[in-house]
Amino acid sequence: MGMDLRVVPAEEWWNRGRDSSHDGERDLGLMVTDFLETGGGGSGGAGSWCSSDSDSGFPDPSYLSDKIQYLKYSMAQHETEVLSAVRTLMLTIKEKDLHSVKSGTCNASCIRFYLAKLLRLSGYDAAVCSARWQGGGKVPGGDNEYIDIILSDSEVGQDERLIVDIDFRSHFEIARAVDSYQRIMESLPVVYVGTVARLNQFLQVMVDAAKFSLKQNSMPLPPWRSLNYLRSKWHSPHKRHLGPIDQQGPGMFSPGLHGQCAENLKRLQFALQVEQESERFMKKKSGFSRRNKPEIMRIQGALAP
Repeated sequence: MGMDLRVVPAEEWWNRGRDSSHDGERDLGLMVTDFLETGGGGSGGAGSWCSSDSDSGFPDPSYLSDKIQYLKYSMAQHETEVLSAVRTLMLTIKEKDLHSVKSGTCNASCIRFYLAKLLRLSGYDAAVCSARWQGGGKVPGGDNEYIDIILSDSEVGQDERLIVDIDFRSHFEIARAVDSYQRIMESLPVVYVGTVARLNQFLQVMVDAAKFSLKQNSMPLPPWRSLNYLRSKWHSPHKRHLGPIDQQGPGMFSPGLHGQCAENLKRLQFALQVEQESERFMKKKSGFSRRNKPEIMRIQGALAP
């Protein structure tokens, strides 16, 4: 498939890709500045940085919301089992565990590395993936980090790669979001677990929702919220890392404190708990409705004139 899945020491990968990563950051920074200064027109004329898709015929937000709900629960049994394991392990992580991974502010990387370690201890072939891509055309360069799990053919009939993104909603935040978009974004899974194919469907729905929201404020779709840019986060060439576990020192990331990572952990764990409570409530409500439908109909009949 052309993907290099060799395990590479974290320091080697960081040093190898540092220059291209900085180029990507500069590309995105320049593009953001250009986009804001020209009102979305870019240096190449009106609309040059904006999505080339038509501004008409936006899907109804209620349809997009229903689509999200469908995608959330249209999971194969093995995906559901992995999601359950990921959620359980996420909720067991403590702030002190993050310090055993590495020192330094790392944009939640320490959470990913520790979760990947817990998944491996649970029997999964899990690793942290670092992806970087060069900008081109209307797609700025950038980088992304996530976890993947390789399921063997003995488990699911063929080798399958599952993506685990521990802060899925953060990829879709936009400026001046209308209420319908905010509700759709908050209905996304807190943690995404699933195939790339299913992930692509989520991305398409969120791009459509973003276009609708931005259109209400007469704002164009910025390039860093385009479908091609979002797809680059998980489709770009990547390296798998098992470390740095139990490593002290600068490692892959800039030195600093774990305070922000601890706050991210608390936020994600709280969101997971809310999501699970909501699912339990909906299942209970659904079960109550099914069990009591005959009784409800009997009472309704008795009350009818």
